[in-house]
Amino acid sequence: MRELIIGGARSGKSLLAERRAGESGLRVVYVATAQALDGEMARRIAQHRERRCADWQLVEEPLELAVALRRHAAPGVCLLVDCLTLWLSNLLFAGDAASPAEAGQARRCPLLERAIRDLIETLPQLPGQVILVSNEVGAGVVPMAALSRLFADEQGRLNQRVAALCERVTLVVAGLPLSLKVSVPGQ
Repeated sequence: MRELIIGGARSGKSLLAERRAGESGLRVVYVATAQALDGEMARRIAQHRERRCADWQLVEEPLELAVALRRHAAPGVCLLVDCLTLWLSNLLFAGDAASPAEAGQARRCPLLERAIRDLIETLPQLPGQVILVSNEVGAGVVPMAALSRLFADEQGRLNQRVAALCERVTLVVAGLPLSLKVSVPGQ
C-alpha cells in the first residue's frame, strides 16, 4: 500500500503520516530528506525527532531517495518519507537547476530528471507499506520569481505522478484529513 499525504505548510500532514505509520503494526523506517543548513531548520528537525517513536529507524537521505527506499523496503516494513518537497528542493540546488532559473533561463536538470524518474519507477516495485509526505503548493498565486515558478511547477508535476501511483491520497487542511483517493489493490 502506497499513500501520499499532501497539504500546506503546518497543515498537520507529518503528524498524520506518523500516526498512520505507528498504526500500521509494521516496523517503521523514517526516511528524512531535510538538511539542517541553518539553525531554524535544525530546530524543526529536532522537533520532528522528539515526537517520533524511539524504536523507529531513521534514514537521512537528501538526494538518493529511490536508492534508500529500495535498500530499506521489505514486506514487514512501513517506509515513511518526510518529505518530497524538501527532497525536490535539495535536487534543484544540487543539480544546479536553480542558477539558470534565477537568471531567467530554462535549462534541463539531468540530476532532477533522473532522480524523479528513478522514484517513479521504484515506487510500484516496493514491498511493504510506503507513506510519502509532500506539500501542496498549487493552491496559491503563480510566483513572481523564476526559481519559485520552477519549484512550484516541478512540485505540482511530482505530486501528480506520485499520486497516480498511490492507492491512497489524503489532503490535510487545518489538521483535518480529507480522503482524495482510495483504491483497493486488484480492482
